[in-house]
Amino acid sequence: MGGSIVLRLDRMMVERGRSLNWLAERVGITNVNLSKIKNNRVSAIRFSTLAAICEALDCQPGDILEYEDDAEDGGV
Repeated sequence: MGGSIVLRLDRMMVERGRSLNWLAERVGITNVNLSKIKNNRVSAIRFSTLAAICEALDCQPGDILEYEDDAEDGGV
């Protein structure tokens, strides 16, 4: 069925030159939870968390969220 949303937070952090510790402190979440988001190991993210990440990194949600079609990966 369809595809999935993929988080590209790691890429945005590299582009902005920001560390996990720095961003976790600015967003107000633990390093462990931010690491899960960064490594795409979550099935949901609060809009308030997404907004805080975007504010800290001076980016838009579309800069860190991508839609991947499963069919492009050879899935059925």
